[in-house]
Amino acid sequence: MLTVLIVVVAFNAFDHLPGSVRAQIDTERSALAAAQKQLDAAQQNFETQQQSHAALFRDLTPSQQVPGRFAQVSAELQSAGRQQMSMLTNLEKRGRYQDRQRAESLLLSERGLRNTAESQIAAIQSNVTGWIERSQHLPAEAQQMEREHKAIQAFDLTPLQTAVARAQSDWPDKKADLDMRLASVTGIVSDADATWNSTAAARAEAVRPPPDFDSGAFLSADDRLQSDADSLPKKAAEVQALSGQLYDSWDKILVDMEARGHGSDRSFQQKIRTVSTHLADAAAKNGATSSQDQWVAVPQVTYDAMRNDLGMAVEHKAAGKYDFEANRVAQPAGFAYMAPPSQGSNQYGYWDHRDGQSFWVWYGQYALLRDLLFNYNYRPLPRDDWEGYRTYRDRGQTYYGRDYESEAPRYGTNGTATQERYSGSTYARNGGFRDSPYASKSGGYRNSPYATPGARNPSDESSPRVFGRNKGFSAPRPSFRPPSGGRRFGGRRR
Repeated sequence: MLTVLIVVVAFNAFDHLPGSVRAQIDTERSALAAAQKQLDAAQQNFETQQQSHAALFRDLTPSQQVPGRFAQVSAELQSAGRQQMSMLTNLEKRGRYQDRQRAESLLLSERGLRNTAESQIAAIQSNVTGWIERSQHLPAEAQQMEREHKAIQAFDLTPLQTAVARAQSDWPDKKADLDMRLASVTGIVSDADATWNSTAAARAEAVRPPPDFDSGAFLSADDRLQSDADSLPKKAAEVQALSGQLYDSWDKILVDMEARGHGSDRSFQQKIRTVSTHLADAAAKNGATSSQDQWVAVPQVTYDAMRNDLGMAVEHKAAGKYDFEANRVAQPAGFAYMAPPSQGSNQYGYWDHRDGQSFWVWYGQYALLRDLLFNYNYRPLPRDDWEGYRTYRDRGQTYYGRDYESEAPRYGTNGTATQERYSGSTYARNGGFRDSPYASKSGGYRNSPYATPGARNPSDESSPRVFGRNKGFSAPRPSFRPPSGGRRFGGRRR
């Protein structure tokens, strides 16, 4: 019993919150109280200034937001006091060493809230001081308004209007949207003109303002002109950039991936190939294609989510679309460029028919695009594959296809086509394909967790359909290997 008592006393002697943590809690408690006093003083000062400069604050639009800004700061300080500091006080009273990490975390959170509140108080005080200072130099404000209006009037909208008109002609589907965006830009000029004209009398009086001069409304008008002058070039550039995006198509293809290290040192990387094609106009028969491969570090959750999409276009943006309209559901690379069989062809290629079978052929001018999308290992794609892709694309699902000889997926990490095209990848060299259930045996596809939805039950209506062919269909292989240069498949021209 004596030994036990000695151990208990010794344990209690060391089981207490460290003095350094207690000191930090005391410091933060004082800092929080000081921040609350700073807020009270700032609010009182603002009320005093409102009374002393009634003509300024009566119609000064930004000043009307100050009470709400003060209320937000007060809420943040109350949160820091009632939640973080209250819990810190309880930990301080309990005084256990095991609470050290929890106390340090609460201190960090409380400091963040307090620092944010103090910054906001300082910003409000700076605004109030600045408004008063400006009201004492109204002639200079009038000159500033003139410079802002001249800058707006001098801005050349011609390049933007030309770009929008051209894009509307090339992409009629975007006409209404581009009209609205262009109107938002020209509306800035109209708003600035209205502000300028409505302040003509006030600008004349500002040289020698009378006692009842409405300085608040005058400064608010100056702020509007300043905002218009700042936003006009930015908004115009934004709309012009959107117009330009319509002439580009691009794909982001997952061409490699690697997990390194162990435990907490484990890191995850993906190699993304960005393939871009720029069209001179919507009717162009060819485009300038370029690509860039780049390794990027990604969180494990991203790596795991895309683990089965090797060789897939994880993002695709078609010509005639804005970048923010890109499709971000992974699909087999290149399929998005193929025309519906009912259409027959498009600027990228055409459906060829041979021996009762249909398969896609790329035009020679897009050979580089084809090679980049298919990692320089392209085989003519059968119509069945495109029909299956369209079905799942329309559902918003990823299409992994099906290899009818092995019953394995055709695309994605477990796909037979992918394992052929990316056999030289880091993923393959590290044995990634050896982990595939289809690397050395056939069958079992329907039990794969990565099978195209519905493929596990071929009698289900949602199973991938085979359009017009029997189960043994395979794409015909041409008697020649299509080159990467300017030759056309099958000798056919559009």
